[in-house]
Amino acid sequence: LVLFLSFWSSAEGGKLLVVPQDGSHWLSMRVVLEKLWERGHEIIAVIPEASLLMKNSQSFTIKTYSVPYTQEFVDRYYHSIGENAFDNTPFLEKFTILLSNISELTSMFSSTCRHLLYDEEIMKYLQDSKFDAIMMDPVLPCGPIIAEYLSLPSVYFMRGLPCSLDYKATQCPSPFSYVPRIFTSSSDHMTFTERVKNLLVGVSEHLLCYLFYLKYENLASEFLHREVTVLELFSKASIWLMRYDFVFEYPRPIMPNMVYVGGINCEQKKPLSKEFEDIVNASGEHGIVVFSLGSMVSEIPMKKATEIADALGSVPQTVLWRYTGEVPPNLPKNVKLVKWLPQNDLLAHPKTRAFITHGGSHGVYEGICNAVPMVLMPLFGDQMDNAKRVESRGAGLTLNILEMTSQDISTALKAVINDKRYKENIKRLSDLHLDRPIHPLDLAVHWVEFVMRHKGAPHLRPAAHDLNWIQYHSLDVIAFLLAVVLLSLFISVKCCMFCCRRCCCKKGRTRKPTKSKSH
Repeated sequence: LVLFLSFWSSAEGGKLLVVPQDGSHWLSMRVVLEKLWERGHEIIAVIPEASLLMKNSQSFTIKTYSVPYTQEFVDRYYHSIGENAFDNTPFLEKFTILLSNISELTSMFSSTCRHLLYDEEIMKYLQDSKFDAIMMDPVLPCGPIIAEYLSLPSVYFMRGLPCSLDYKATQCPSPFSYVPRIFTSSSDHMTFTERVKNLLVGVSEHLLCYLFYLKYENLASEFLHREVTVLELFSKASIWLMRYDFVFEYPRPIMPNMVYVGGINCEQKKPLSKEFEDIVNASGEHGIVVFSLGSMVSEIPMKKATEIADALGSVPQTVLWRYTGEVPPNLPKNVKLVKWLPQNDLLAHPKTRAFITHGGSHGVYEGICNAVPMVLMPLFGDQMDNAKRVESRGAGLTLNILEMTSQDISTALKAVINDKRYKENIKRLSDLHLDRPIHPLDLAVHWVEFVMRHKGAPHLRPAAHDLNWIQYHSLDVIAFLLAVVLLSLFISVKCCMFCCRRCCCKKGRTRKPTKSKSH
């Protein structure tokens, strides 16, 4: 019977190609893939031979390809991201370093993509495998190139794209007046100055995308043997699975093929191990504070670590701090350093009073799901914007990681623990988020299977994709109507002038000159 069921599920299931992105992006995508595998689908993931978190899995097949760097380089690179976040250099120097890093980053990742595209063995395997669809994180657009090459319907699974390319590619309206651009750290209720800043960032952000995606565009054009833009590749996606929802994200227009699956990483609470259960129980009535700066940052400069340790000692709660660096000399007794912690399970515990986080989307959603107020210390990327969204809803406080002092940390931590408003606000967000007809994981699985069954979702693609810029904004219609109005006005004026002349001429002819009689 078991053998029969296994054959039956294989026959019923589809075949999905996956091109994932490393780092924290992989963690939530893996959850979806495991669920799809449980439902009988065959999953083949194509990953580089050197990666941070993408490893072999029993749930799906892994195909690796060679890359121009080693595992040691990958580990060192991701470690340096965390280190650079604490580098307090002047703005101009930091901006110069940023441009240099973008150039270095795009060179490395576009070279990685080139190794995959020109790996004849893997590409032949992908062509012969007859996949039903491809699922990817498109922030590095190697997946969209493969989707175009293999003519496969694609499902994007992502947090967002630089320069609002996700909304541009879907033809989604994105007004500057109330949709804050990435890295602006603004809310949807902007002051005049913030709207000026938002407009300037929005107008200039295409330069960042040009620098970031130029080498991918050249590679795509070379590989597909035709001129192609990254925006064109992105616009081919059938379904966009966005890893947030309107409890966290600001309300804005979206297209019908954009599906919000925020909180997909929030799992059911599991029992704590004896080690952690003992720590939590020993905390007494004061409870615990969970402290983690994400999967890529587990050690920080000693000066900053000392300041943080001093602040953590000012609260009566037991603090579980995920930290692997050198132990601060002033580490207080209420702080427990651990190399790993079951973050979601600890946040779900009723004794958890606060969550100190870097503001990554995974951690923020676990905080929302479990209704734990947050102290946010954003480091890089979209974390500043995430922190602003939490703070604007009164569910936490944000600290500047470079400028914060021990007193700042202590004050913020005591505020979110002792001020009931933060707990009430995060509880309200949690209730809104959890009040849904279907779990985000099941929703994501449904849409992946939908695309596999129907070979895409063309009925959800707006006609805006087929219009040029002039047609989209109806400039041709406006010009036509303006011409009609002007022509009508011109004809009317000419008619009036003609009538006036005729009338004046008639009066001139009917009026006879009178001769004076002289005697």
